[in-house]
Amino acid sequence: MPEKISGLIITFNEEKNIQEVLKCFDFCDEIIVVDSFSTDQTVQIARQNPKVKIDQHKFVDYTKQRNRALSLAENDWVFFLDGDERTTPELQNEIIETISAKNAKDAYYIRRIFFVGNKKIKFSGTQNDKNFRLFRKSKAKYAENKKVHETLAVNGTTGILKNKLFHYSFENFENFKKKMLYYGFLKGKELTEKGGKYSVVTHWSKVVFKFIKMYFLKLGFLDGINGLRISYLQGLYVHETYKTLKQKK
Repeated sequence: MPEKISGLIITFNEEKNIQEVLKCFDFCDEIIVVDSFSTDQTVQIARQNPKVKIDQHKFVDYTKQRNRALSLAENDWVFFLDGDERTTPELQNEIIETISAKNAKDAYYIRRIFFVGNKKIKFSGTQNDKNFRLFRKSKAKYAENKKVHETLAVNGTTGILKNKLFHYSFENFENFKKKMLYYGFLKGKELTEKGGKYSVVTHWSKVVFKFIKMYFLKLGFLDGINGLRISYLQGLYVHETYKTLKQKK
C-alpha cells in the first residue's frame, strides 16, 4: 500500500500564487492551508480545490504557523511549500518514490533554484541553499525559539533529494525590500526575547560584512545588477534586525 502524504502551506494574501502552488500538491492525499486571515481572494481560491482543508489562525510568527499546519496533517509524511516555490514533475516523482522506499530517511533537504522574475540567480548566496521540505511529522518539529528563518529539529535520519524546487523569491525590488524589512523586524524581536544587547559596533560591522559576504565572497557580482540588489537587501535585513533590537532595549 503506497504511503500517504500531506501537502502543507501557510498563507497570507497569496491570491497571485495560490492556484499555481496548490497544483504542486497534486500528488498529495490532502492539502492543509493555514491562513493568517488573508484580506484578498486567497481563501476563496483555495476552497475550489477539493483536497484543501483551510484553517484560519492568527499570525504570531512563522514557526507557530508551521507547527500549527503540522498538527492538522492527518498523515505522517508531510511536504511543505512556500507560496513562491514550485515543484517539477521530476521532483514530485522523486518524492513519491522516496517515501515509498523501505530505507527512507526521516527528513529530506530539497535544494532551490532562485529566480528574480524569470531570471535565474546562480550566485549571491543561493548556491548552497537547501531546506527541509519533506519529512515525517512524528520525527520533526519547528524549533519554538525561531520567529523567522524557521529551523526544523529532526529526531532521526536525514537525506537530500536530487531534484530541486524553483524559488521565485521576488517579483520586483520593492516586494523583496518589504520582505527583508519584515524578516529583519521579526529577527530583532527574536533577539530581544533572548536577551540580546544592542551594540552600534556589532550593528554596523554585521551590516557591512553581510554585504561583502553576499556580493564578493558569495560571488553576487556575477549575477549583475540583481546580485548587487540582493546583497544590498541582505544588508538591509541585518540593519533592520539591529534597529529593532535597539528600539526594544
